[in-house]
Amino acid sequence: MTAQATANGGQARGNLGQLILATGAFAVCFAIFGSVSAMMPTIKTDLNLTPVQVSVALALPVLLGSLGRIPLGMLTDRYGGRVVFSAVMAGSIIPSLGMGWVETYNQLLIAAFGCGLALASFSVGVGFVSGWYPPQRQGFALGVYGAGNAGQSLAAFGAPVLAANLGYQWGFWFFSALTVVWLICFMLFARNAPRQGPIKSLSQILQPMSSPKSWVLSLYYFLTFGGFVAMAVYLPTLLTDLFGISKTDAGLRTAGFVLVATAARPFGGVLADKIGGTTILKWVFPITTCMAGLMAFSNVVPFTIGALGMAAAIGLGNGAVFKLVPEYFPQSVGIVTGLVGAAGGLGGFFPPLLLGYIRQQTGSFSYGFVALALFTLVCWFVLYYNNRPRRPTPQLA
Repeated sequence: MTAQATANGGQARGNLGQLILATGAFAVCFAIFGSVSAMMPTIKTDLNLTPVQVSVALALPVLLGSLGRIPLGMLTDRYGGRVVFSAVMAGSIIPSLGMGWVETYNQLLIAAFGCGLALASFSVGVGFVSGWYPPQRQGFALGVYGAGNAGQSLAAFGAPVLAANLGYQWGFWFFSALTVVWLICFMLFARNAPRQGPIKSLSQILQPMSSPKSWVLSLYYFLTFGGFVAMAVYLPTLLTDLFGISKTDAGLRTAGFVLVATAARPFGGVLADKIGGTTILKWVFPITTCMAGLMAFSNVVPFTIGALGMAAAIGLGNGAVFKLVPEYFPQSVGIVTGLVGAAGGLGGFFPPLLLGYIRQQTGSFSYGFVALALFTLVCWFVLYYNNRPRRPTPQLA
């Protein structure tokens, strides 16, 4: 049996080792990104920041993490995920170390922006993992890979605890060290899946971006992953500000939100393998609308129910959307993932800015969650419109 035949056989079954390496790489990157929001209540007090300043500092890494997914997805399609993911991990360590020495607001903006590179890693791993798995197992593989979101939970709970016991800097430096360890493992053991066909030209790589389907998927991910990012980065600040919860308790509650969303994501992928991603989204959008309505109440009980319910719904939605990407674009997973992932990241960029502005102008966050509920209804309508039965075109005799 030839080496190529062996490799193709491995692809037919999938490659659990490569999936674990990619998921771990995404988790440590997400922990670097998550440490910024986890430590923001402390930074806000130390630097005496306004709500809008906090929102800008939280939104900047999301901006880089969003827009950076497109070029990283293109590079992955062309050069493979091994070298690109290694470079992203190495580049994320530097601003994470810098966060430990921040003393001014401008320094905070620069270092936090750099940490957004870690968030951009998502599109690299999707292109890397999808090459190792056949279409009928894409939902499972990408759902498991997406569970690397748990890195955010690790940071949300761990960063305040580390800072309280070892010093402020270790709220960031611990995750930098963890990334160094995983980077070494990844460089030693990661391998790209055998390439199917010749290397594409730039025009061929960009061609899927002209398809309406890629933009519809982007809209869905703008809500599902954007909602996850926005809540994950803003919950520590929101809980301490709105309900007077301690920083440690806020971190624990944020970790709970992230864990629920993360656990739901692979389940959404597996379920999408069985019944289809579109079917799942038909339930995700109305449920998210209801949960956003509960979070508009300035009471911790309905807010908590709404937050956890939303975490489960958008987690399922994340898994469903990324089942549809390789289904619609099997030969262009990297670039479409970059585009869809960028939309999702931008979905996490705007809500913190909006919430900070609304809070500063009205003294309440409620109108922001009402706006989220309305936007979810828009996504529901688009889903219905794009999947309604089509009448056959009349044929002329």
